[in-house]
Amino acid sequence: MTATVTLSPLKPARPARPAHPMHALPDIADPTALFSASYAKARRRFRDAAQHRGLGVESTVLDLPGADGETLAVDVVRDGPLDAARLLIVISGVHGPEGYCGSAIQTGLLELGPLEGLIDGPLRDTAVLHIHALNPWGFSHSRRVTQENVDLNRNCVDFHAPLPVNAAYAEIHDLLLPATWPPAPAIEEALAAYAERVGPKGMQRAISLGQYAWADGMFFGGQAPTWSNRALRAILRRHGRRCRQIASIDIHTGLGPYGHGERIFASPEQGAPIFERARQWWGELTSVETGSSSSIPMTGPVQFAQWDECPQAEHTNICLEFGTLPMEQVQQALRAEHWTRRYGADANRTTAARAALKAAFYPDANDWKAAVWRQGREAFVQALAGLQRVPV
Repeated sequence: MTATVTLSPLKPARPARPAHPMHALPDIADPTALFSASYAKARRRFRDAAQHRGLGVESTVLDLPGADGETLAVDVVRDGPLDAARLLIVISGVHGPEGYCGSAIQTGLLELGPLEGLIDGPLRDTAVLHIHALNPWGFSHSRRVTQENVDLNRNCVDFHAPLPVNAAYAEIHDLLLPATWPPAPAIEEALAAYAERVGPKGMQRAISLGQYAWADGMFFGGQAPTWSNRALRAILRRHGRRCRQIASIDIHTGLGPYGHGERIFASPEQGAPIFERARQWWGELTSVETGSSSSIPMTGPVQFAQWDECPQAEHTNICLEFGTLPMEQVQQALRAEHWTRRYGADANRTTAARAALKAAFYPDANDWKAAVWRQGREAFVQALAGLQRVPV
């Protein structure tokens, strides 16, 4: 199976306007150089940036080999005091190949230097926690899911309670992943008819809301906490239990206009006060609950783990979602790659499908990389400044 991916020219997107003006930000001479070609190189670059700053790296190692035999781990760097009451968490690699984008931003943020030089005024009682490659197996092997074949961003549910039911997915499971690939015309016609009946958002919700019945299906949320879920919760307990204010930026790719970083309000607690606080920090926000986002509501996102493990804190969270290719192309890449797993395709087809999936979530283009860095840096500094305005 071969795949051709065509990148569209970067169209200027309307920038999110911060509610408070910021001074000129320090920058990286060549931000495109922050991006790596493999998980192993991205991990090395991130760890080197931390070492250059004199910051320690805390690693939770997965007992499985990487695609090239390398060590797989969730690496954590804390920049700031251990007893800080304010904590900004930056997360990369929840979805395998989306980690290239997040890793580059995290590495660049470390290379900018001390936090005190990034905002106007003093930095008060604040630390930053970089959680790098939360799904290291998927990052290394170019799979969006974890080694358990689970979508990590659907896995942070209460497994002691009845699991969510996605009845709509049941209608299209075998259409999404038919017995042969490419799908027969009749399969695609049936899928198109379903999409016509439920509309674009209905189709997106059916596919990607999260489902817990088909272990070989797409967007499977699992039957138990994954290794990455457990690792995340342990990290949050170690670093977040003493904090009164926690902010987070969870970095993703694959939805929205090419190169645009959508700031998606991400909170288990909905309501005007918390949304308004987030809007004051980051400017223009979208919401899955109101339908203004390119994303849709989902079951078990990683923000649920933050609330579970750090209930003493007030939380202010966004997902920073960078657009890559049109949704139809991204979905086809997801289907094709997942098909190889479901049906045990040969090595050549599997390699090609994973390469296409990587390209769908990580455009290897300098204009995209520069836009990603600029917007990631801005969102980080806005959050850092916002944390200074909340009481602890």
